[in-house]
Amino acid sequence: MPDPRFFESLTTLDVAGLAERIGAEVLRGGDRKVSAVAPLGTASSNDVAFLGDRKFAEQLKATGAGCVILPAAAAGTAPETAAVLVSPTPQATWAAASLLFHRPHALTRAANPAEAVEDDSVVLEPGVVLGEGVRIGRGTRVGANTVIGPGVQIGRDCHIGPNVSIGFALIGDRVKLYAGVRIGEAGFGAAGSRTGPVDVPQLGRVILQDGVTIGANSCIDRGAYDDTVVGENTKVDNLVMIAHNCVIGRNCLIAAQTGISGSVIVGDNVIFGGQAGVGDHLKIGEGARVAGGAGLLADIPPGETWSGYPAKPIRQFLRETVWVSKQAQGKPRGKTEE
Repeated sequence: MPDPRFFESLTTLDVAGLAERIGAEVLRGGDRKVSAVAPLGTASSNDVAFLGDRKFAEQLKATGAGCVILPAAAAGTAPETAAVLVSPTPQATWAAASLLFHRPHALTRAANPAEAVEDDSVVLEPGVVLGEGVRIGRGTRVGANTVIGPGVQIGRDCHIGPNVSIGFALIGDRVKLYAGVRIGEAGFGAAGSRTGPVDVPQLGRVILQDGVTIGANSCIDRGAYDDTVVGENTKVDNLVMIAHNCVIGRNCLIAAQTGISGSVIVGDNVIFGGQAGVGDHLKIGEGARVAGGAGLLADIPPGETWSGYPAKPIRQFLRETVWVSKQAQGKPRGKTEE
């Protein structure tokens, strides 16, 4: 279930009624009641899940979902305990279902600052807007024209710069967010449908642990369903992008203009040079280093340094660079000395 501090639960439907509203076909279990969406791996008996890729077939077999949305070719692999809906575009159909069950709390009314702050040591500069349910710990300062959305929790002794926006987030103590930071915007999730790409609602959160620093104009997207997490004491430079569902370890250093794609797992004490780019669903081991400008398309084992595009172990990259340089300086083929 999405965090009720950030998302409103809307309704309960039987599977047949749900199918009618989202354009799916009922294969079995039309009278089953469902009230939420969830991924296959965490779904319970009241949830609707989907299979969008065959690599998740084992999760489908083990899922506790009350209803699953599948392509017709995979319908026979669903567990007997689940109701089954068939759709040629399962993820887009699941996205339509999520809109029926969940809605983000809107910032329709500013909260009374006295109800949001822990004590008089909290400073709210001119133009700060607080949503309902916001809580801010003692000693925290919030910069001018910053907007903090409904339900956001901010710890003690934090520094929030001007023109920051924060939503769907739980923030620890001693966190620094510099000017223009965007925390908790919807991640880039799109699914193909018969009418073209459709947005997949993002139902997760952002968790910034104690001592995190986020540089000016950096963006950290909330999770698609699970959380985006930045570990204790990690330092993020200006103009960095961390996409949905990433889990960044503790004591990491991420230099300017680095871009980390969705669902990347980063161990503790990892260093990213400036303008590093990381492909989605990768794992970067503890103590690894990604050189500036590297384009990472594969997992990095713990402790290794990778460089280049596509990135590879730095010694291999340097050997290949030297070899190419020597070839470029050699004599053209077909010519002989006079």
